[in-house]
Amino acid sequence: MKEIGVYIHIPFCIKKCDYCDFISYSDKNNFIEPYIENLKKEITNTLKKEKYGIKTIYIGGGTPSSIDSKYIVKILTTIQNSNVNFNPSEITIEVNPGTVTEQKLLDYKKAGITRLSIGLQETDNLLLKQIGRIHTYEQFIETYNLARKIGFKNINVDLMIGLPNQTIENIKKSLEKIIKLNPEHISVYSLILEEGTKLYEKYKEGKIELPSEELERNMYWYVKNTLENNDYIHYEISNFAKKGYESKHNLDCWNQKEYIGFGIAAHSYLNGVRYSNELNDAKDFLNSIKQVTNEVQTQEDMQKEYMLLGLRKIDGVSIQAFKNKFGENPIFLYRNELNKLVKQDLLIIDGDIIKLTNKGLDLANIVWEEFV
Repeated sequence: MKEIGVYIHIPFCIKKCDYCDFISYSDKNNFIEPYIENLKKEITNTLKKEKYGIKTIYIGGGTPSSIDSKYIVKILTTIQNSNVNFNPSEITIEVNPGTVTEQKLLDYKKAGITRLSIGLQETDNLLLKQIGRIHTYEQFIETYNLARKIGFKNINVDLMIGLPNQTIENIKKSLEKIIKLNPEHISVYSLILEEGTKLYEKYKEGKIELPSEELERNMYWYVKNTLENNDYIHYEISNFAKKGYESKHNLDCWNQKEYIGFGIAAHSYLNGVRYSNELNDAKDFLNSIKQVTNEVQTQEDMQKEYMLLGLRKIDGVSIQAFKNKFGENPIFLYRNELNKLVKQDLLIIDGDIIKLTNKGLDLANIVWEEFV
């Protein structure tokens, strides 16, 4: 029996954030119910093809908490009632403050959801407004406290750095407030301006200014040092967790494990092939989803990707694990790339482990380019 992770994409939002380039809609609420029905059919039709063991489930978006919780319950029930061994060790749902009620959280808990990922991004209300978030810090606190009251014991909080007008002082205040709440997991992402987003257009027009590269790096290292000093393990470039609370679903993805994605824009990885659900017609996202083969991987592709994904983890790539998976020694296979990166102080080979140095963390994209 093949063990897999499952990703569910909910493409609905109350309002699209100014930096967001994910497939999401704030003006199609009348399609929520038919979308869920189509999603259930996709799940049933796919999972009946082979007996799978469901390891983890991740419900993302969009804003999954913006829709009625009864739909989330229906999705999980559909998976459970399919031809699967349903015993996931982790079920995560992304939620945003301002879209969550006590009843929704109760429904999530009853349905078996074990982990919440709350999109805070910043504790300064002015900065939140400037990036198009619909909530306030106070609403986040209300959501967080409700989740604890209901019994959620595994909560992630998302923070962002490199925002317009953001300072080190903003970062310090945000971390101080979040650390006091003691969430089990904190994800910290740098703002990436994507073409087509409102924030990108404002930047092009000179209406906003971003922190300098040096300031953004200082933000990153302040975050890293502060969280590590408060018992958070830095286990992946953008992720920190209390011991035992690393995201199982995401770790499986970084370890090149298999998963199936359902819904618009969802991706899958099975049998060395990467798929995505794309649209034939963006105006009709209910009836025109098609599964597209993005990449049929060769052995060489898998090996390079394994290195690239593995170097996202702070623990790096195990030489023995690489040998076990591929039957080859990465030290010999990538001797030219590794020697070059070691000489630049971007990588270190420490016993059985190949991993980024501190300088490599700053220049990770340069490292990854060697394996693309």
